[in-house]
Amino acid sequence: MNLPQQLARHLREVHFGENWTDVTMRENVSDLTWQQATAKISTLNTIAALVYHTNYYVKAVLRVLRDESLNAKDTDSFNHPAIDSPEAWGKLLQESWTDAEDLALLVEQLPECKLWETFVEEKYGSYYRNIQGVVEHAHYHLGQIVFLKKLLSQPIETSVAQSVR
Repeated sequence: MNLPQQLARHLREVHFGENWTDVTMRENVSDLTWQQATAKISTLNTIAALVYHTNYYVKAVLRVLRDESLNAKDTDSFNHPAIDSPEAWGKLLQESWTDAEDLALLVEQLPECKLWETFVEEKYGSYYRNIQGVVEHAHYHLGQIVFLKKLLSQPIETSVAQSVR
């Protein structure tokens, strides 16, 4: 297995399963209702916001690998559409799974030498840095999602948690 294939594998594993931590994005959010996904706990991000935010960067790298322009701004990475129905929540999840798989398919086809080339502009580093960064970023926010999910399943003082919508 070459390095692009390994990176694609890690991307799939954090989203769909069989990674070293045995914790995955799909496993931890697929059983949530849209109300749980949008439940606000104090000033923390919602699970829906974290899913959108994580996929925002997957989508940004995906566009570049499709030879489209890099059109992503950190300031926009939490500006998700309203999640106010089972359909809206399902659409966000399906888009996340599709984008993750599409990115993995493109990454595994990259020639290994491409990984060391500049990703759009020098300030963004290499393709490797951005692809590996998407995987690390997903793991980071997955940890937050797991924590939030546990908090949602526990009775919490009303001063800490606002009611579920």
